[in-house]
Amino acid sequence: MRILMATMGLDIGGAETHIVELSKQLRHMGHDVAIVSNGGVYVPEITAAGIRHYQAPLHRRTFRDMRRAEKILRDVIVREDPDVVHAHARIPAFLCGRLKRRMKFPFVTTAHWVFDASGALRYLTNWGERTVAVSEDIKNYLIREYGLPPEHISVTINGIDTEKFSPAVSGARVIAEFGLDPERPILSYVSRMDADRALVARQLIELAPELERAVPGIQLLIAGGGNVLDELRARAEAVNRALGRRCVTMTGPRTDVNEIAAAGDLFVGVSRAALEAMAVGKPVIVAGNEGYQGLFGPEKLAQAQAGNFCCRGLPPSRPEVLLADVAAAFALSPAQREQAGAYGRQVILEHYSVRRMAGDCLAMYEQVRRRKYQVVMSGYYGFANAGDDAILDSIQQAIREASDEVAVTVLSKDPDMTRRQYGLDAIPRFRVWRVFSALRRSDALLSGGGSLLQDTTSTRSLLYYLSVIRCAQWLGKPVMLYANGIGPVRKPANRRRVKRVVERAALVTLRDHKSLQELEEMGVCRRDAVVTADPVFHLDAVSRERAVELLAAAGVEEGRPFVAVSVREWPGVGDFYAQLARLCDHLYQSYGLEVLFLLMQPGRDRGAARQVREKMACPSHQLDVPCTPRELMGVLGQAKLCLAMRLHTLIFAARMAVPSLGLVYDPKVDSYLRELDLPAAGEVEHFDGDEAIRRADALMAGYDRVLARLREKSAQLAQAARENERLLLEMLERAGK
Repeated sequence: MRILMATMGLDIGGAETHIVELSKQLRHMGHDVAIVSNGGVYVPEITAAGIRHYQAPLHRRTFRDMRRAEKILRDVIVREDPDVVHAHARIPAFLCGRLKRRMKFPFVTTAHWVFDASGALRYLTNWGERTVAVSEDIKNYLIREYGLPPEHISVTINGIDTEKFSPAVSGARVIAEFGLDPERPILSYVSRMDADRALVARQLIELAPELERAVPGIQLLIAGGGNVLDELRARAEAVNRALGRRCVTMTGPRTDVNEIAAAGDLFVGVSRAALEAMAVGKPVIVAGNEGYQGLFGPEKLAQAQAGNFCCRGLPPSRPEVLLADVAAAFALSPAQREQAGAYGRQVILEHYSVRRMAGDCLAMYEQVRRRKYQVVMSGYYGFANAGDDAILDSIQQAIREASDEVAVTVLSKDPDMTRRQYGLDAIPRFRVWRVFSALRRSDALLSGGGSLLQDTTSTRSLLYYLSVIRCAQWLGKPVMLYANGIGPVRKPANRRRVKRVVERAALVTLRDHKSLQELEEMGVCRRDAVVTADPVFHLDAVSRERAVELLAAAGVEEGRPFVAVSVREWPGVGDFYAQLARLCDHLYQSYGLEVLFLLMQPGRDRGAARQVREKMACPSHQLDVPCTPRELMGVLGQAKLCLAMRLHTLIFAARMAVPSLGLVYDPKVDSYLRELDLPAAGEVEHFDGDEAIRRADALMAGYDRVLARLREKSAQLAQAARENERLLLEMLERAGK
């Protein structure tokens, strides 16, 4: 990828070092990186790594400087043509946000700290299409203060180059440069010497006489530049004169932070500087302007990670506490100090690698980067229905596996849930203008999967899906009916509407042969219509271990054979629930199968399951915790038998090669049972319990034969499901020519 970083400057500082290390790692991984900033001491280091640098006054808020910086940024973006622009800090993000509106480049930001959000400053802040936060507390701040969607924020780390910052690094050159005595104790400190960052540096300087008494011969090595450096340097010189020796050494801005940390026996600092010292293997006192934590150890890891080692929310740094902790740290034996340093190094290796930091950013870049094709997906999405959610999950998984050049926008009842669960862009399905705008910007519409073109549910539902299709066709966008189940469509007017729309579709794939027959009976002549398979046959289940955990939560012991039962509310079923209860009792008594009820759409299934369970004589279980489609599929995979009304429960079971009995409430269930060559227990509107028991007994008698046939059929359908993506890509390529 071509990546453009925009930041205020490249002088000493935690955020600046973060950007430098991130850019170098991305470059090392083969990406092309350029940086726009006001420059600074790190420019030679990045240019030596093959990273281009452009100078722009991105560090100033004056109208004149911001106009000049915006012009330079625009020229750089035109020249570099980046796949993504990544802004760090408020001014660069604000200017990039202004340019994005005109230039339409993918845009992300990183939040390194919390900003003043009061007054007009709120309007000077732009968080891009996605935001990377360097800690959980900053993510929570972005949600609370700016209302950013949680799913648009990724939490990363301050990644450390563990080769550059290593116990193998020597501080001897720095010790010699500043005339320090290697036989006497040395305390290292690194921070920006700005008024809002140098509190602890100021405290250390003021404490020098008391530190001399507590730790005889102590030497303070304080590195960093900023707007109070001259003031602190003057104060350090006064302290040195009073002590009659050079106790405090102020180095000014440095890029050799690894050697500064290595020169010390103890390090004091926060954020990235503290992490770098830990990587060098030094014991660290975590202290800064925002709070004080003290000597880092295992008991403080969770607290430190929560605030990104910045001490946000902790008590302020107090001189007397700092003095006591420094004295206590130097009172440790060499072995104890080495142990503390080794623990810090291990924390860095496990949690703070620069490769992980780069990977987090690349994942965000992938979410926003421009792709060759933009498609809109229309279906029954965002209704918390496991079957349709599984369709969405399986389609997006299959498309990503087939090509990374297809971006998907979903029309959803609950866009926030869709974005959160699947990482897909989503818009409200009933906001007419937003749907129209998404279709106008798209390259194609995917309608499906599932049984969208039917009027059993209602004509209104059918008209919605037909209207979306007709809108896309009116805009000249190719339409793919994606693994659709067609029908039943009973009303003559509706059959004519479906016929017109299907005949004008660019591509038609169907999930079963009954759907093809339904179209033919409507008079649709599509010799190019292809019967593939339901997309869910492409979906993978969770691990067996996770499935066993869920079963345990429902009260089913590991290894116990069980039948998974899925029912839904449906009008006009008479004594169906009582007859089904008889069948469940029979399976429990005759075959030792525990009975586990699954809720595919909890709001509509829970009441039906309760009615069956209340009428059973034998005990039963219910999995009534929030589950993803993959989790439900994993649970079904552990079952001996499946007994289901809902079509996608049967499809989940078939995907996992679990023999099933269908409870037919809709022709689509009957047609799919025929497709899978599986028996029906009966039709729910006139359900015969005795006949259902007879059919269950027949299935159990021929269980091994049914299982072998189902495994073969499931493998065939999984292969057929992959045809949907191949045909989709062919359609997009034809449309793009």
